[in-house]
Amino acid sequence: MEEPRREDVTGLLRAWSAGDEEALEKLTPVVYQNLHRAARRYMAGERSGHTLQATALINEVYLRLIDAKQMDWQNRAHFYAVCAQMMRRILTDFARTRHYLKRGGGAAHLPLDEALVVGPQPDSDLVALDDALKRLALVDERKGRVVELRFFGGLDVKETAEVLKVSQETVLRDWKLAKVWLLRDLSGDKHRGS
Repeated sequence: MEEPRREDVTGLLRAWSAGDEEALEKLTPVVYQNLHRAARRYMAGERSGHTLQATALINEVYLRLIDAKQMDWQNRAHFYAVCAQMMRRILTDFARTRHYLKRGGGAAHLPLDEALVVGPQPDSDLVALDDALKRLALVDERKGRVVELRFFGGLDVKETAEVLKVSQETVLRDWKLAKVWLLRDLSGDKHRGS
């Protein structure tokens, strides 16, 4: 399927916000592929047979979007940023519930590489990452948003820069520093160094 033009998505989002229900019907297949790709990338780190699959995650996001139809969508990037926040909330709520139902055990160390790959215990790792992102946001909110948009939302550097209204170089710098900060936080090495 050909990637839709940004203007087409933005126009459909604005029409939907204005109450055009047909715009949502046209928008859904256009954005589904990108949302599914982001969800599938995350879900690849989950065990096979996981009860929450990429399609179910996208369906849950879609249901929440229906409730947000009065949102004043600025553009395509804004839409994907909101979806990234929704995916983060859905995934961490799901992980917290699963972790809460399991017996004992704390959150495991979350190994981060260039793609922020989730480690061998995804539920615990996701909860740990969410907690660490909340701590990072207290120190530097923009760096936390960069991780959220890129990791949970699947946005590339250009799209992330567009959402945050900063340069691509700033996004790359924030991405790099946020990963270092998160590795340090998740390893419990908060006080070494400076």
